[in-house]
Amino acid sequence: MPTIGIVAGEASGDLIASQLIAALKQKRPDLKFIGIAGPKMLAEGAQTLFPMERLAVRGYVEVLRHYFGILNIRRALLSYFLKNPPDLFISIDAPDFNFGLSRQLKRHGIKTMHYVSPSIWAWRRGRIHGIAKSTDEILCLFPFEKPLYDEAGIAATYVGHPLADMIAPHQNKAQIREELQLGKEALVIALLPGSRQGELGYMADLFIHAAQNIAQDVPDTQFLVPLISRETRAKFEEAIRRNHAEELPFKLLFGHAHMALAAADGAIVASGTATLEAALLQCPMVIAYRMSRLSWMVMKHMRYLPWAGLPNILANQDLVPELIQEQATPEALAESLLTLVYDRDRVKALQTEFNKIHLSLRQNASEKAAEAVLKRLAA
Repeated sequence: MPTIGIVAGEASGDLIASQLIAALKQKRPDLKFIGIAGPKMLAEGAQTLFPMERLAVRGYVEVLRHYFGILNIRRALLSYFLKNPPDLFISIDAPDFNFGLSRQLKRHGIKTMHYVSPSIWAWRRGRIHGIAKSTDEILCLFPFEKPLYDEAGIAATYVGHPLADMIAPHQNKAQIREELQLGKEALVIALLPGSRQGELGYMADLFIHAAQNIAQDVPDTQFLVPLISRETRAKFEEAIRRNHAEELPFKLLFGHAHMALAAADGAIVASGTATLEAALLQCPMVIAYRMSRLSWMVMKHMRYLPWAGLPNILANQDLVPELIQEQATPEALAESLLTLVYDRDRVKALQTEFNKIHLSLRQNASEKAAEAVLKRLAA
């Protein structure tokens, strides 16, 4: 049975990898997938050697805190794959973890691919020189990425973004609100404080305080909070109690981020893939992010673009407000979001730009990625 080694490091990678596995199984049902898998990949039949949550760490200080545990996982994976060589190794996102592993596998003659280009266009551009040593081919989500790899002589295929394929261009907001038992006329705000437990340590209190500020100005506001795991839900519930915010109408959802964003009039979203989800679902947003002071100081001096959020990067303009680190205060988040959602002309213009982004990324990504994988597998 042909085997594909596969490693995803967080929730967004789990989703992308699960769709790739499904597309590959339709064409090659004999394939076996093993590595580090999240719940969606497991549901598609992948086998995991370690819990994916152990890799879901973000920020320099946070990574250092878990450094030896992460290093031990990578060593164990390398040992496993060298003893049981896969026919192809596919790493999904998590470049700092994955490229070190795939570089060693490539040196031992194992074919490697990487799905989801690291943000070389945003920061740490020098990484492109090490990528060629780590992988035989990059599968790119965004159209501006392939030319960068072509210029560097690295094989790359633009496949589009799976989320753009999954999400219909138009949503029935009234129907989704009814399913979620929300008031027809109420202001509905989605809060997406991040998918990692570490992120919630920085974001949960901030988002709850922002919700308190919004509720002071618009008392009937309803808040949707999609959380990806029991652990992140427990962390957010703890923050609600800590901030004495039990009286606010929070509706905590297990997953269902798409429903929350489709139902909402606006959202506060932690920087990351969720900002793209919000754009694809036509949801006006304010992007917020906090990390440790040291992580921010390092990242600030290594970035090339003025934006952190994907909608702004893809549009190449200040499309939606970004409040990062010290700028991300509860008062600023509440004011920015309420100013945005009540400006109908601005919302309409924003949604026009969101639609352009959606069309550019809607490429049947998983099918294109599967074709590239099978071609590389046969090479």
